[in-house]
Amino acid sequence: MSSLLLSSGGVGKTREDLGSVEARLAGLDWDSLHGDLDTRGYALTGPLLNAEECDRLIEDYDREELYRSRVIMKRHNFGLGEYRYFSYPLPELIVRLRATAYPYLVPLANRWAEQMKQEQRFPHKLERFLSDCHAQGQVRPTPLILRYGEGDYNCLHQDLYGATVFPMQLALLLSEPGVDFEGGEFVLTEQRPRMQSRAEVVPLRRGDAVIFSVNERPFAGTRGFYRVKMRHGVSRIRRGSRHTLGVIFHDAA
Repeated sequence: MSSLLLSSGGVGKTREDLGSVEARLAGLDWDSLHGDLDTRGYALTGPLLNAEECDRLIEDYDREELYRSRVIMKRHNFGLGEYRYFSYPLPELIVRLRATAYPYLVPLANRWAEQMKQEQRFPHKLERFLSDCHAQGQVRPTPLILRYGEGDYNCLHQDLYGATVFPMQLALLLSEPGVDFEGGEFVLTEQRPRMQSRAEVVPLRRGDAVIFSVNERPFAGTRGFYRVKMRHGVSRIRRGSRHTLGVIFHDAA
C-alpha cells in the first residue's frame, strides 16, 4: 500500500519514491525543523524510509549476528517488550542515516549548549564526535530496534549512556498504525522548573521520523534561558506488533 506525501513539493510522490537517504535528509526544511525543536523539543520529518526498508529492518530483527545485546524490558522495569542494540559495523542504511542527519543538527546542538551555559561543543562530522565518545570510554554502538506486542509499552526514559551526550536523537516508525498495530503512541513529556509535567502524543506513520531532545533543552523565559527536562516513551499496544528504529548519535559506556 503506497501513501501520498502530504508535504509541499511532495504531492503525487509515494513513500517508495524517496530517492537516496542523503537526498531525503537534504530535502528537509531544516530551518523549520530547528524551529520546532526550539519550540516543542521535537520535530516531525515526514517519511524518511520506504516500505521495503521498513520491511527489511523488521525481518532482520531475528538475525543474531547483527546485534550486540538483547534487552527484555520487564527484567529491568523499563516496561514490556524488547529491543536489540546493533553491533559495529552497523548496517549501511543506519550508517547513512546517522552520519547524514548529524551535521544538520550540530548547529542547533551547539546553540543549545551555549544557551544552557554548557562547555561542550560538538564537531561538525559524526566521525569526530564518535572519536570523542570513544576517548571517554563510550565505545558501544547505540542504534537499536524495538519490538512491542499486544499489551507492551515503554516507560518514560532518557537515552544517555554516558557523560558525552548528543542532545537530539531520531526514532523512525517501521510499522503502520491502524494496520500493523493499534495504540502504541509515541509520547514525550516536558518538565519545566517548579511546574507540573506536560505530555504530548506525537503522530507518526510508517517510515516517518521524529527528532527529539534526549535530555535537556533550553527554554526562553523572562530572565533568560532555563533548562527543560524531556523524557519519551510508548503507550500500551492494544493490538498487533510495533517496530521502531532508534538512531542515537553518542555511543555507550
